[in-house]
Amino acid sequence: MSNVLFNNALNRVPQKTPPIWFMRQAGRYHSHYQNLKKDYSFEELCKNPELAAQTALGPINDFDFDVSILFSDILFPLEALGMDLKYNPGPIFGKFINNSNYDELKTAEEALIDLTFQSEALKITREILPKNKSLIGFVGGPWTVASYGTGMNKGINHKGNFKNDFIFKLLTKKIIPLLKRNIELQISSGAEIVMIFDTDASRIENKKDFYDYSNLVYENLIKPFDRKVGFFAKHPFNYDFFIENINSSEDKTLSGIGFDHTFQISDWLKKTKRGFVQGNFNQEILTKPLDEVKKALDEYIEPILSLDLSDRAGWVCGLGHGILKTTPEENVSYFIETIRNTFK
Repeated sequence: MSNVLFNNALNRVPQKTPPIWFMRQAGRYHSHYQNLKKDYSFEELCKNPELAAQTALGPINDFDFDVSILFSDILFPLEALGMDLKYNPGPIFGKFINNSNYDELKTAEEALIDLTFQSEALKITREILPKNKSLIGFVGGPWTVASYGTGMNKGINHKGNFKNDFIFKLLTKKIIPLLKRNIELQISSGAEIVMIFDTDASRIENKKDFYDYSNLVYENLIKPFDRKVGFFAKHPFNYDFFIENINSSEDKTLSGIGFDHTFQISDWLKKTKRGFVQGNFNQEILTKPLDEVKKALDEYIEPILSLDLSDRAGWVCGLGHGILKTTPEENVSYFIETIRNTFK
């Protein structure tokens, strides 16, 4: 009950055709999602397991992606810890976490109870998914979750950045322990891998801190789940630690790495020896008129075609980030059909 192409990519098995999935493939660009939103709120679609499964299945039925994704949100762990969280349509917090209210946060064990809807959603999604499709879960990266929870993403400054005592305490005592349990929950509920989406980690301020932060994530959220966890961040996040790790050992390592569109995917395939390499067509281009998409996609494909099968082993085809709400559905269909017709 999984996708052959995706499993081959995870294990770096050479193959002609890459598996395809997009971040946010179940979302606002899609008429299936829009129809569900006429009757249900975003929170209801996430927290009602049957609705979450229906939402996740939509892009599989309409576009034939190889992989389905748990329909949820990276910020629910903050709500589970005790934060007041609403969506209108984006996330709105009643107040940010600071030293004055830190002690009000729940423990990871207490908070995990409020994330069990993800477990049920994964189980139901797996039941209704075609047997030849894979199912993955995801969590927000610790830095990204902390950034939203403390308002760093809104410009609130915490002096010292990653080395700030309060931020480090929040990461190591609250957020990382809960995310670890969240990953355990998702894997035990049927997720083949869990992606860490650390989209705000590029705010970390220097190369040494990138390296130290990456090691913190590795030791706590990757190493315990040998080759069951993948990692994605955006430029200018420094990937040195993760590339060294994935190249140096077959054990206790990453499942794979996702990259944005800043550099060609062929470059990353050449730099890594194990695990999948996901990406990385520019999601902005996919919103353009189809003629522009065709031209850009041809340019994107050209350097990948120049690789032999062994050199492009591990490639999971996708976008550089999440699909945008203004993306025409015909462009999604064209992208998938073109990739499959070109690499066959």
